Amino acid sequence: MGFRYHPLFPPGEDNTPYRKLSAEGVKVQSFGPHEFLCVKPEALRYLAEQAITDINHLLRPGHLAQLAKILDDPEATGNDKFVALDLLKNANIAAGGILPMCQDTGTAIIMAKKGRLVFTDGADDGALAEGIRDAYEKNCLRYS
Repeated sequence: MGFRYHPLFPPGEDNTPYRKLSAEGVKVQSFGPHEFLCVKPEALRYLAEQAITDINHLLRPGHLAQLAKILDDPEATGNDKFVALDLLKNANIAAGGILPMCQDTGTAIIMAKKGRLVFTDGADDGALAEGIRDAYEKNCLRYS
């Protein structure tokens, strides 16, 4: 039998609902038979700010559903239900966009991947860092 490549971590099914963000400075350009996504630093900055804001204020619907299931679970202890209810209350408050999920919003760490058909000016780290700073300054987030 010959060599067959298999990806180490193939992506699984993703049922996560996403919202589309529109940012100035993102466009598709053709070159030969290929289409390239061209992204300006301002767009990366905006996307980073939005991501940090969402991370600190929103839980995904799947996570909220898991917490809600605990409340109906006959095997859940009183403490389990207390914690789940408290987290749901906190999520409701945080979703208002004023107070974050957690008082200590930590240190932002970004792991990013850029596809081979995506072009930027190469200063991605600076633009992303500015977006993170913008989110911390505008959203009552506290540095660790």
